[in-house]
Amino acid sequence: MASLQGAGAAAAADLVIAMPNWPSGQATANILKESVEKQFGLSVEVRELGTLTAFAGLDSGEIDIHPEVWRPNLDDLIKRYAVDRGSVTLSIFGVPAWQGLCATPEAALSGITAVSDLTDPEKTAMLDTDGDGLGELWIGAPTWSSTGIERVRANSYGYAPHMTLVEAEEEVAMAAVDAAVATSRPMVFACYAPHHVFKLHDVVRLEEPEYDRAKWQIVSAADDPLWISKSTASTGWNIAHFHIAYASSLAEERPDVAAFLEKVDFTPAEITEMTYALSVDRKEPAAYAEQWVAAHEERVRGWAK
Repeated sequence: MASLQGAGAAAAADLVIAMPNWPSGQATANILKESVEKQFGLSVEVRELGTLTAFAGLDSGEIDIHPEVWRPNLDDLIKRYAVDRGSVTLSIFGVPAWQGLCATPEAALSGITAVSDLTDPEKTAMLDTDGDGLGELWIGAPTWSSTGIERVRANSYGYAPHMTLVEAEEEVAMAAVDAAVATSRPMVFACYAPHHVFKLHDVVRLEEPEYDRAKWQIVSAADDPLWISKSTASTGWNIAHFHIAYASSLAEERPDVAAFLEKVDFTPAEITEMTYALSVDRKEPAAYAEQWVAAHEERVRGWAK
C-alpha cells in the first residue's frame, strides 16, 4: 500500500491544463504543456474537460490553466469567477475571432445567403436530408455555451419552426460539411473563425444584422433552467476574442508561469493552421504540439523571459 501511495504521489503533475473538445483548444492546450515543461522544468498534465467543469476547477485550485476562453460566449462565467470571486484571471491578450452561420457554395447558389432566408420554408426544404420536410442545421456541440445561444437565435430570428437544430460533436459536423461540398448538396451550419473550414472549402458566411446590445438579452443558464426560452438574440454575434484563463493563485505560486501566459500571442492564421493540422491532417495534439514548439523555439523562449 505504501509503495502504491508513493507511486501515485510521484505521478502527480505540477500543473494541470484543461483541454476543451474543439481542435484549436486541443492544440493550444498541448502547446502550453510542452512549452511550460521545457521552459520551467515542470510536469504538466492535460486533462479533457468541459468548460463549466474547467472553470469550477480553476476556482477550486484543481485546474491551473484553460487555453481558450471565448468572449462573449463565456462572459457569464467570467463575471462569476474572474470578477465576483476573483479566483480566475483572464490574460490580457485575446485572439480576434467571429461567430455566425455559414452555407456551402451550393446552398448560397440556391438562394440562402442571409439568415432571413432561413425563415422561408421553401428554401429550408432544400436542407432536408431525412425526408421529414424540415431542413437540418448544426448549431454546435452539446457542451458548448454557443450552442444554446444559437438555439436562442433560431427562436428570435424565427427560423426554428422550419429547421431541425442538430447538436453533435464538431468532428461529426465537419465530416458532414465535407460530404455536402463533395456532393454539391446545400447545407447550412454554425461556424466560427479562425477555423480550418475556410481554408478547406469556399463556404459563405450568411448575412445578418449587426450586433445590437438592446436585442441581445441572454439569461444566465446557471440562474434559470428555462434560460433559452427566456432569452432573445435577434442580431449577429458581438465581436469575439478568446483568451487564456488561469487560476489567480498561480500568479502567487508561480508568477513566472503566469507572466509567461500573459505573453502568449497566437495569431488567427496560426489557429487556423492548428485546426487544419488536427482535423484534416489528423495529427495527434501532443505530437503536433511537440513539433510546433520545436519550430517556434525562439518565440517560446521570448514568452518565458
